[in-house]
Amino acid sequence: MAATPDDPAVLALDIGTSSARALLYDGRGVRQPDVQAAAPLAWEAVDGGFEAPAEELARAVDDLLDQAVARLRTTGRAVDAVAVATFWHSLLGVDADGRAVTPVLPWMDGRSAAVVRRLRAQVDERALHARTGARLHPSYPLAKIRWLTESRPQEAARVRRWLAFPEYLLLRWFGRTHAHVSMASGTGLLDQRTRQWDPEALALAGVHPDALPGLADTPAAAGGLREPYAARWPALARCPWFGPFGDGGTGNVGVGCLERGRVAVMVGTSGAMRVAWRGEPVTPPWGLWTYRIDGSRPVMGGALSNGGNLFTWARQVLALDPDDVRLQAALTAVPPDGHGLTVLPFWAGERSPDYPEEARGLLVGFGLETTPVQVLRALMEAVAYRFGILYRLLQPHLPPLHRIVATGQALLRSAVWTQILADVLGQAVDLVDVQEASARGAALLVLEALGEGDPIARPPAVVRTIKPGPATAVYREALARHERLSTHVLAGGPAA
Repeated sequence: MAATPDDPAVLALDIGTSSARALLYDGRGVRQPDVQAAAPLAWEAVDGGFEAPAEELARAVDDLLDQAVARLRTTGRAVDAVAVATFWHSLLGVDADGRAVTPVLPWMDGRSAAVVRRLRAQVDERALHARTGARLHPSYPLAKIRWLTESRPQEAARVRRWLAFPEYLLLRWFGRTHAHVSMASGTGLLDQRTRQWDPEALALAGVHPDALPGLADTPAAAGGLREPYAARWPALARCPWFGPFGDGGTGNVGVGCLERGRVAVMVGTSGAMRVAWRGEPVTPPWGLWTYRIDGSRPVMGGALSNGGNLFTWARQVLALDPDDVRLQAALTAVPPDGHGLTVLPFWAGERSPDYPEEARGLLVGFGLETTPVQVLRALMEAVAYRFGILYRLLQPHLPPLHRIVATGQALLRSAVWTQILADVLGQAVDLVDVQEASARGAALLVLEALGEGDPIARPPAVVRTIKPGPATAVYREALARHERLSTHVLAGGPAA
């Protein structure tokens, strides 16, 4: 749908783990396809972890905005505001002049595992989790700060402020920065109820509150790009910039899941299951987390480190048929749990619900007769089992009549995977085709802040509803087998 001349326009900058996108939305939250740009983000494997030079990542985002502004110029579009959404749990340190003195560490960097084990012996983790909504885990900045301080003391000694990557971008673009409550809520350092830095969490990280950015409790607007960015992006120089918001929270907004009766499931590179509402946060079940979309909306759920990345891995490493139609047909031909395999799908580690510090993938039961397609089917089922565990933890906090709303390219491209998910959950799944849910959600939050009606109240249309079938009983037994193996291995037992 084309925007009218009087329609407000929001440019959404959505920075994910593997790529960044800039997309234009009108006042109804409808994407305008004539203004869009995308750029990959690259991470280096270093000493068993992942990191990237801050300047290289920042230049990639700058170049992306160059593309977007060029499209605005070509189309004659004007922008009323910019929304920034980005992946949670990143960290870097800057010196007194705002220069990066550490690389950016993303959520999947797990080198602070030993630090986490030591910290767990020093604190009542359940009490900490009740306040901050976060477990002790290498994915969180709490552990990353402590690890950098101990493992790279010369770098850490030069740090004057610890920032998330989007906060570093704001510092470069505006000469000032802040930690929006949405991003701060995913650090493991914030008290979710008071919306202030938690003293015990700060002590565990070994950081003074002055070494963290100031907190912004509302969809704070920054304005006035400094040079050379004002001249470089004149279309964005004077309009307000909102955020940064955590992309998991904006994903819920983007698919219209902002009440307890609508549970969002996302399968992209990784996976997540979340429920959000307006009001005060609750203590999350042990195994789940609570963060914030903004000052008035908590979001509770679980995050999986593995999702579509396993499908990509299997296609590449197992040399599967690149034709999606033939591959989907081959996957359909494998009976539910009919491969003889039990899988712990921890190729990229794992987060919810167990938060193991150093999880690795495990494939049990294969033999010479096992085929690549069977392995992929087993991986897809195993990811669904992880969602099944998260759903069981969430259910006591849901009304009896609720809907499962699913999106993400991994599900939209695979009817097989969506059916597996419905069968494992034992619940109907409403599939919505919101290809950039996080970007759309960020744009909707900004439209709300600008007073442009209530576009958030209009959820996207359901593409189709997938109902559970007879495989539900099969998967119930398979899930129990999966959990027995997971409990045994994560408790330190042998793999088989």
